Amino acid sequence: MTARPVAPVIPAASRRPRRQGNPGTGRPMPLASPPGRPDVVYGFGRIDASGRVADRVTIAALGWRGGDRLTLTADAGVMIARREPGGMVTVPARPYIVIPAALRRRCGLRAGDRVLLAAVPGQDMLAAYTFAVVAQALSAHVPFPRDEGGRS
Repeated sequence: MTARPVAPVIPAASRRPRRQGNPGTGRPMPLASPPGRPDVVYGFGRIDASGRVADRVTIAALGWRGGDRLTLTADAGVMIARREPGGMVTVPARPYIVIPAALRRRCGLRAGDRVLLAAVPGQDMLAAYTFAVVAQALSAHVPFPRDEGGRS
């Protein structure tokens, strides 16, 4: 004798019981986002031995694509990249920029250094700051808190 298969019973999505106290079971809360493009988008990158530094978020915020030309300038601990038709550096197909060796030496960037990247879409500019520059700027404007014992 052959029995007929029983159809599965699947409750409707709207009747699915909610589990109380189990994180991640409900719908995620919507995130607020400012209208238009943000003024500055931050990210972190590490300079490799070839001078490449990458952060998808900052480069995507600028809308830079492979083949775009960049002009790079440097100062002590800071590198600035701007998109310009006559730029000497080309953005590769992957989302990173290459800082030439002479420019890295001029601004004190070395392979392995981590940098704070600040993309300013309104100015079509990306700045890379060494953590020494960031620490100096922070300590000049916001003193680090001390613990109760007076130690820093």
